[in-house]
Amino acid sequence: MTDFNYSAPAELFPSRRFAKTQVTRYRRFANAAVAIQHCIEEMPAKALAGSYLEVDERRFEGEAIRALYNSPNYPLKAAA
Repeated sequence: MTDFNYSAPAELFPSRRFAKTQVTRYRRFANAAVAIQHCIEEMPAKALAGSYLEVDERRFEGEAIRALYNSPNYPLKAAA
């Protein structure tokens, strides 16, 4: 995913099962990098399944979000 723009605005649409909790509600982010970090580091792991990010009119679900986080192009420092 070398053409992914980590600085583009992003929207998080949580899995319906977890959509009503405070941590996994719909959110808008100023940039995709922070949205990805939120998904991986703050959301419960099982909430990632069924959730998706929309960035530049493209959708990224579950493991695709994790792949963006693990990419060498990810601009933020990953949690230890």
